[in-house]
Amino acid sequence: MQGEAIEKLTRAGLNMIQQALSIFDSDLRLAVCNQRYQEMFGLPDALVTPGASFEETIRFLVMRGEYGEQPDPEEAVRQRVETARAFRPHYMERKRANGRWISVEGAPLAQGGWVTVYTDITEIKIQEQLLRARSEELSDQLLTNAERLSAANRELAAINTQLEETKRELVEIEARTRLVTEMMPAHIAHVDRDLIYTYSNRRLSTVMPGSPRDVVGLHAAVALGPVTFARILPHMQRALRGENAVCEITHEDSGRRIRVALTPDPGVPGRDGTRSGGGVYILSTDITEETQARAELMQTRKRELAAQLTSGLAHDFSNLLTIILGLQGKLAQSADLPASAREAVRATLAAARRGGTLLQRIGEISGSRALRPQPTDLEPLLDELRMMATPSLPDATRLQIDLSPDLGRLMLDRGAVQDSLLNLILNARDAMGARGGTIRLAARAVRDTWLELTVEDEGPGFSEEALKHGMDPFFTTKGGEGSGLGLAMVYDHASLSGGSVRLANRSEGGARVTLRLPLRPAAETRQGEKRLVLLVEDSPDLRTHIREMLCALGHQVIEAETAADAQALAVIPEVGFVLSDLQLKGDESGLDLALALREVRPDLPLGFMTSLPASDPRHAEAARHSAVLPKPFDPGDLEAFIQTCAALPGTVAAQ
Repeated sequence: MQGEAIEKLTRAGLNMIQQALSIFDSDLRLAVCNQRYQEMFGLPDALVTPGASFEETIRFLVMRGEYGEQPDPEEAVRQRVETARAFRPHYMERKRANGRWISVEGAPLAQGGWVTVYTDITEIKIQEQLLRARSEELSDQLLTNAERLSAANRELAAINTQLEETKRELVEIEARTRLVTEMMPAHIAHVDRDLIYTYSNRRLSTVMPGSPRDVVGLHAAVALGPVTFARILPHMQRALRGENAVCEITHEDSGRRIRVALTPDPGVPGRDGTRSGGGVYILSTDITEETQARAELMQTRKRELAAQLTSGLAHDFSNLLTIILGLQGKLAQSADLPASAREAVRATLAAARRGGTLLQRIGEISGSRALRPQPTDLEPLLDELRMMATPSLPDATRLQIDLSPDLGRLMLDRGAVQDSLLNLILNARDAMGARGGTIRLAARAVRDTWLELTVEDEGPGFSEEALKHGMDPFFTTKGGEGSGLGLAMVYDHASLSGGSVRLANRSEGGARVTLRLPLRPAAETRQGEKRLVLLVEDSPDLRTHIREMLCALGHQVIEAETAADAQALAVIPEVGFVLSDLQLKGDESGLDLALALREVRPDLPLGFMTSLPASDPRHAEAARHSAVLPKPFDPGDLEAFIQTCAALPGTVAAQ
């Protein structure tokens, strides 16, 4: 009912127009017309009804003699229909068969079809004829020009109407384009040849926090800041010379990694051959996470290569050191050994043990170690670090820890972070020596991107060589006292995490090491379900130690020494988790046990524990079937591992 009322109102409004009006759609069907249209051409009701055919209307008018006598009426109809299908804006005046004059003004519609307005200009034509007849004093040229001017004015009015419609469409297109650019997670902008912003989607402050939101009218140096502008300027100058340019920069304030793509805008060519306008189109995107992932991948590849080069050597040296320790241990127990020889034996034993420690650290830095992030509170972590580091500091050396209060629980590899910070603290202690001083450890968030850990000392600072090579494995400034692996291990952990390490000297004296790790808040977790755990371990001492950890975590424990014993116990319905060593006594391994349990209890969660390195084929094969917990581990690692395994579907995924 409402639609009919609107249609009646529309027709009533059109009928008030003095000109005849018709609108045909793109299928050459009548969409709407007014009463004057029917009256002017004497059309029957069928041809003024919506949906009436344009071809039938033309045929009716041709047969009525509207267009004069036609030798071939059907050809006349066909020509007018073909002209309509390729319709263009037009204005014309013609004399009808009844002697009256009409003007015909047509304009296309954006959605297809056209609108035509017919105006009876008979009176105007009569006045023109009277003017020509009665104004003999006026020259024929003046009359002709007046007629041309009148026709031109009417045509100009039609063109102006079309221009207004085009302008409206352009405004709509611009609005849609701006809406799309505002929704994009990138900064899209344009600067002129003087590097003044002429357009911006107001996303600069999102991509580069701390920057102005609305930069139109600002110079790029003001909008970006002097440091960022200096890094981008050479690439902008290339774009102004007509070259496409892409660069990656680190935003100084937020630490984010930004990719900037610059596309030349050549401007608009003028009639004299010069160009006006022009400048550079700018697309800036935040690629911090992509860069972190690339750094992690690159560091993993380096580690794999280093592992291939050192694993064989480390294995052979371990065997040699084992023999040396055994032989020297027997010598040390000899009662009749001279004092000088006993001293030499002690020195040999100390050197061999130090060699063993060094091999372990080489294995850590070159092996295929994976991060084990877990929800971590920094305050207790740093308190434990203070307890570990303080006994090794001289009386004249003080450790000061500053923790930003806005840091909550974060996803961190707790052990790796502690090892890295302990390395930095001990390096600071060695740098200050007996003179002592204050070691400052600070932890804070940089925007919402990084956890920044800074260790400063009051020593002599880094040498130029140390600033260049301090993070290279085996580089040391301590002579025979240092292994050269401390900073390399810190760098290795940071790179594997997708972070960075920076070495610098303080202006007031001393060194500064800045460790940045991705800031990843930990999700809220519920207290894990307590279970009856079947512990499978063939070492009695280790089995006792792990049982005590499980009990302390609130779990109940039953124990098995072999895979066969474990299979017999696993049928107990109350058993809710199986924790098995990968290497067991007898012919069956932990993996054999898992495959057997899949047949009888496919939904029973199971996890492996092992001291085998991740590069060992047995470790890799076990990891294909279930989660693997590397030894050694602490209660927190164990509880997180159990909850992870419990969330996995089934005991062992079918491969």
